[in-house]
Formats: sequence, structure tokens, C-alpha cells
Amino acid sequence: MQHQHHQHHAAPPAAGHKEHPGDHRSHHARMIADFRRRFWVSLALTLPILALSPLIQRFLGYSLAFPGDRWVLWLLASAVFFYGGWPFLKGFREELRQRRPGMMTLIALAITVAYVYSTVVVFGLAGKFFFWELATLIDVMLLGHWIEMRSVLGASRALEELVRLLPSTAHRLQPDGTLHEVPVSELRPGDRVLVRPGEKVPVDGVVVDGRSSVNEAMLTGESRPVPKGPGDPVIGGAVNGEGALVVEVQKTGKDTYLAQVIELVRRAQETRSRTQDLANRAAFWLTLVALGAGAATLAVWLALGQDFAFALERTVTVMVITCPHALGLAVPLVVAVSTALSARNGLLIRDRSTFERARDLEVVIFDKTGTLTEGRFGVSDVVALQKDSAEEVLRLAASLEHASEHPIAEGIRASAREKGLQLLPVEAFRALPGQGVEGRIQGTLYRVLSPGTLRERNLEVRHPEVQRLMDQGKTVVFLLRQDTVIGALALADRIRPESREAVQRLKAMGIQVMMLTGDAEAVARWVAGELGLDAYFAEVLPHEKARVVQSVQQRGRVVAMVGDGVNDAPALVQADVGIAIGAGTDVAVEAADIVLVRNDPRDVVAILALSRATYRKMQENLAWATGYNLVAIPLAAGVLYPFGILLSPAVGALLMSLSTVIVAVNARRLR
Repeated sequence: MQHQHHQHHAAPPAAGHKEHPGDHRSHHARMIADFRRRFWVSLALTLPILALSPLIQRFLGYSLAFPGDRWVLWLLASAVFFYGGWPFLKGFREELRQRRPGMMTLIALAITVAYVYSTVVVFGLAGKFFFWELATLIDVMLLGHWIEMRSVLGASRALEELVRLLPSTAHRLQPDGTLHEVPVSELRPGDRVLVRPGEKVPVDGVVVDGRSSVNEAMLTGESRPVPKGPGDPVIGGAVNGEGALVVEVQKTGKDTYLAQVIELVRRAQETRSRTQDLANRAAFWLTLVALGAGAATLAVWLALGQDFAFALERTVTVMVITCPHALGLAVPLVVAVSTALSARNGLLIRDRSTFERARDLEVVIFDKTGTLTEGRFGVSDVVALQKDSAEEVLRLAASLEHASEHPIAEGIRASAREKGLQLLPVEAFRALPGQGVEGRIQGTLYRVLSPGTLRERNLEVRHPEVQRLMDQGKTVVFLLRQDTVIGALALADRIRPESREAVQRLKAMGIQVMMLTGDAEAVARWVAGELGLDAYFAEVLPHEKARVVQSVQQRGRVVAMVGDGVNDAPALVQADVGIAIGAGTDVAVEAADIVLVRNDPRDVVAILALSRATYRKMQENLAWATGYNLVAIPLAAGVLYPFGILLSPAVGALLMSLSTVIVAVNARRLR
């Protein structure tokens, strides 16, 4: 049960009203300042109240009595009650209006009963007043709230950290080449801005001039600076490195990557956590328990022959110590921290309850192309068939393919580049349509030909290694010197180096890893074998992917589907948890529950680990908040009175505040 007071500071702004995170933050800061002010004023008034209280005088062995001293005491206590106690009285009214009694109800009832009873005593009823207890109780309550709100603000600060990533001004290039500093809000698509070294990119756009490296770590979690040149996209909020860039604005305002992330984080923090509903129910029942326990405490002590003042003090302590404050915060704080933490690492949670379900996953199914693999051709194997080394075969083939536009040629060139091989000049280059290429290197004729062309020319290659590569479904081409085959190059969609680690770590977590692909059986078998997958599904058409996910679910498994979100949308929706990977700056992958900005399968492991850790923290907080009450209520009611142990209302308030701060600190340890 999320009481009104919390809605000011634990939960994000209510759905339906788009409050800018900055506004929410300043509202929160004003509330913290208000509690701080009320605390110091009440504390200053409490000192003379203590000095005038008969019990304190007896305890410290002095006497301070003058005509009308009880009226002075009453006036001071009234000021503390109405000024210091106002937030609690206001919260009580709000909870009654919503018919959801909670923490404010308990505090308001406790201080009102103490104040009204003491006032009646001042006006002539036989008994003793509770003014010093009342004042110290309100002081501790205000202090507890002030500290707790600061903890909460720290926990949900990440939204504002994201907002702060965006610069407020930009250097706009005018048509005449001059620079004007303008607010970012004035930029429109098509404008050009200059981003100097060390400055933040103001909005999403594309580089039109200049070269530099850009640090996107705070946005995508990509730790290495990313090189940028003409034609490359840049994200608003990224930090420019060593060179100046001219960027053409593409997206502004709510369309930018960062704005979408902020909106996603805000929505995720607002979506109800199932654990939160449990905590709210528990807090509601705890309120009823507190009211019942308070009434029972009063009745029992009166029945045992204690005076009304003693019985009332026990009742007030029970109601204060039982405040379901820690319980109300136990889950929202963990939600705020985990959502923000994930956003900063490029893991964007769109649906809270699905994210929580991720802790129960038993199977993760990856799409192959572009997820486990790089989605581009590369040389996986080179077989030297004569005296040349494998490296020399690759160098000769890459030199020949230097001028070709074919994807196979691009794959061979890229592999030679990665190995740092110097290419040789080629003369009399000729593309042979449907067959390959030829050219002269240092006067000798070389050709790169397809297996079909070799067969046509009756040049059969019988080599077990070449046969094995063909059986794996790889594309094999041959290098010839004159008419002699001197080497074979196998090309395949390259497996990401991170995929192996991701699969190993998922299996270590007790999760089965499977793969879906439209590729041929042989290719799928090779990738599955390389990565050590538990199962694979080959030759699956895009519209059949959802059916495959469903078939695994029908075995009673909780399944996550990981894909690039384009043709995988139906499968992502079908899965218990849909994860879109490598979405880059396109946050709005509508089909997915979780969006991973980077194209790194290890982020799937990270999101599962975070889901488990988040749930563990929620449970720790709930256990602490409820367990604390099991011990605190009997103590407050006075079960240890026969042994001389009694808690005053102020000590009760101190323990209540302490339990709240423990919950807040524990949530922040998720980092």
C-alpha cells in the first residue's frame, strides 16, 4: 500500500502525467528542504519543552517552576505538534481520502492521541502529560523522513543523470559559415552543428565533416571510444574525443535516443512490479495489525492495573514502531536502482514484470545471423594445398579480389586487413561473371574460382580438410596459380568472439542455449558445434520462428528469445521474455520486453544476472521490513517490562527510521 507521502518521493510521477524528471527532482528537493526546516524548528522548540518537563527535572535533579509554566509548555508543544507534525497530519487526511490507511495514519494517530490527552490534562484532568515524548517523537520522525528521502533521491537519481547528459546549448553553423550558440531546443532536423573536441554531441545526427572518436559509454555501455567520420551516426549526449565534427541534426526532442531511454526508464519505474503489489498488501495488513495491536496494548495494560498514561505511552510506541515505512519502500527503491543501473549499461527494460520473470528462465533461444554471428562474410579457414603458406594464399587471394564488389571478395579483403597483410599490385584484372576473378601478380597469372567452375575445367580437388569445410555448409573458393590449385579459402558468417563466452556463462547459470536460423542444416550444425549449443533449429523461415519458440514452451519451459527485432518480432512477442539485441539507437523495438543497445550476446547474461540480483534484493528488503516488525511490536508493547526494559515512543521512532534507512542503503548496494 503506497501511501500518499511516498507518492511524493518513492515512486516516479504517476502514469498519465508527463512530468519532466527535472521537475520531479526539484519537487523532491523542495520536500527534503521542507522536512529539514521543520526538523530544525521543532528541535529548537523541543529544548525548552525538555527543560520544563517535570520528569526530566527529576531525572537531572533540578527544579524550574514558575506561575503558568504548564501553559508555556502547552504552547511550545502545540507549536511542535501543528508545525512539526503537519506533514503527517496532512498525509493522514490524504490516506483517509483514498481509503488506504497506512504509515501516515499510524503516525498521525499516535501524535494526536498523545497531544489531545496531554492537553486535556493541562486543562484539569488528573494525569500526566506527554509533551516531551510528543516533541522528541516528532523530531525523530522528521529526521527519519529527511534522511530517508535523501536516500531515496540518491537511489532514483539515475534518471536525472541521464537527463544531465544532454548539453543545453549547441554551436549552430549558419549558411554564411558563422557560428551561433543556440539552445538545443531550437535545433531542427537538417541544421548543422559544430562539436568541438571534448564537447557533448547536442542531438542525434550524422557526421558530415571531420573525424574523431566518440565516447558513448554512458549511453550504450560500449566502453571503447567509437571512431566516427562522414556518414556515421552520432548520439546526443555522447562525448566527442580528439577531433572537431560537423553534425547534421536528424532527430530532436522526444525522438532522440536519450529522450527515448529516459522515457523508457521512467515508464519501467512506473510499471507495477508484482513484488511491489505483495509489499503493498503486506503494508496494508501491517497497518491494520498496528491499529489492532495498539488497541490491545492499551486494553491489556489497563486490565493489569497500570495507569492510563503508562498504557497510552505503550500504545503510542506500538503504533509508531509498526509504521510500514520500510515495507512501502522495500521494492520501489530496488526497482529505481535496477532500472537506472541497467539503462546506464545499455540494457533497457520496457516491461518490469517480464524483467522479473527473467530470473526463472530455463531456455534462451538466439537468432543466429547478426546475433550470435556478425552477419557478414569472413574467411574462417585457409587450406594451403602446395608449398605456399596459408597466409600467402590469403594475401594473393585478397590482392586479386581488391577491385571486386562481390560479398565474397569483401570478406576475403576484410580478413587480410585484420591480419595486417600487405596487398600486391595486380595487372590485367578481369572479373569472370559467375565464375570468379583473374589477374597477373608479378607477371604470373592467378585466379580465384568457384567449386563449380573448377569442375567444369576438370580440376577436381580431393582433400579431406576441404571436404570437411564444404560439409559444414561453408562457401569454399579456390586459388589457382596458372592451372594449379594452390589453396582453398572457406568463408562463413563469422561467429562473434563474445558469443562463446555468453553461451558458456548461460550454461554455467543452468540455462539451456538454443539457436534459430534460416540457414541450411550444415551451417547451423557448424555454428552449434563451435559454440557448444544444446540444440538448434535450421532452415526456419521468419514467420515460423514464433512456432519454434512455442514448441519449446509447450515442453513446460520458460523461454527467452534473443533477436535483432526486425524479422524476429513475432518470436519476441511469443517468448516469455523477448530481448532485442543490437538495437543501437533504435530504442523503440516495440516487440521486445528488454532492449539491449549493444550487439553483444554477453549482455543477455548481464540482464539475467541483474534480474536475479534485483529479485534477491527485493526479498532481502521485504524480509528485513517484515521481520523487524515481528520483533519490534512485542518490544514496543512492553513484553520485557518485567525485566526493566521499556521503549519510549521516541526510541520506537528512531528504530522505525533506522529500519527504513537500512532498506534504502541495501537497495543502493545493488550497484
